[in-house]
Amino acid sequence: MERTGKRGPPFTTTLAVRRYDLPYMDRVQDYRHFYAEFIVRSSGCSDERLISAFAAVPREHFVGRGPWQVFLGSGYIPTISDDPRHLYHDILVGLAIDRKINNGQPSLHARCLAAAAPMRGETVVHIGAGTGYYTAILALLVGPTGRVAAFEIEADLAARARDNLSSFSNVSVTTESGATGAIPAADVIYVNAGATHPPPVWLDALKIGGRLVFPLTPDEGFGVMLQITRKAPNTYAANALIRAAFIPCIGARDETASASITAALERQSLKAVRSLHRDASPDETAWCIGRGWWLSTLEPGNDGR
Repeated sequence: MERTGKRGPPFTTTLAVRRYDLPYMDRVQDYRHFYAEFIVRSSGCSDERLISAFAAVPREHFVGRGPWQVFLGSGYIPTISDDPRHLYHDILVGLAIDRKINNGQPSLHARCLAAAAPMRGETVVHIGAGTGYYTAILALLVGPTGRVAAFEIEADLAARARDNLSSFSNVSVTTESGATGAIPAADVIYVNAGATHPPPVWLDALKIGGRLVFPLTPDEGFGVMLQITRKAPNTYAANALIRAAFIPCIGARDETASASITAALERQSLKAVRSLHRDASPDETAWCIGRGWWLSTLEPGNDGR
C-alpha cells in the first residue's frame, strides 16, 4: 500500500494506461485508473490523453500526510485513515485549511483542462498552482518538449510545489501571483484563483490561437469558469463553461467589476457569452462590463472590430 509522506519510487511521466487485469481493484493504482476514467468521462470529455494524465499522477504525492481534510463547503471532515484510496473520489482536499485553500474538485478541473486543450510542445502558464497536482497533469499533457510556468503566491505552498514537481524538467515554479507581473507568452493560461476581470497581462500573453481558462468570480457567491481564445491580435472568442467558486486571485480583484459580474449572472444566461472586447465602447450586446473590457453576446469579429 502506498502511504503519503513516504516518497517511494518516482511516478511515471508517460501517458500509457495499464489494462484492468485484476478481478478486484485492490491496488492504489487501480483506484487511480478508475478515478481518471470517471472524472474525465463524467465531465463530458473522452480525451484519452487527459484520462492517461490523471491516471499517471498520484494525488497522494501532492496533498501531504493523511488522514486528509475533505472540504464540504461549510467546513472539513477527515478521511477515516491515511489510505491513499480515499483520495480517488471527486472531492476537494484541504492543503491549507486555515486559509481554506484546497486541492480542487477533479471533475471541474477535468472539464476545464479539456477546454484549455494543452497540446504536446505548448507553453502553459499555471496561475494558482497550489502544491502542484494539476501542474503535474499539465506537464504530462504538454510533454517534455513543452513548458509549464507555475505561479503560486503562498510561499509555503510554492515551496511544496517546487519539491513535488522536482522530477519534471519542463516545469518551473515562481512564488508570485501571476496576475500583476510579466508572464511568458503562452498557448494556454490556466488560472486556479478567482478574478473579477481578465488582467491585461493575461490577454497580452496569449499567443494567437491561445486559450485562457479562468474563474470569473464576484466577491460573494459563485462565478463562472470562462474560456477566452485569442483569434487575432484584437479578437477574442469567449465561452462560459461552468459555475464555480475559487479563493481570490491576488492582484485580479476589483469591487466595481464584482458588482457587474453579480448583475450579469442574475439577469443573463451563461450560454449567451460569445466574445470579449478590450478598450472599446460597450454596445447593446454587452453581457458584462468592466474597466477596459466587456463580454458580448455577439460572435467574435461580427462587429467589425
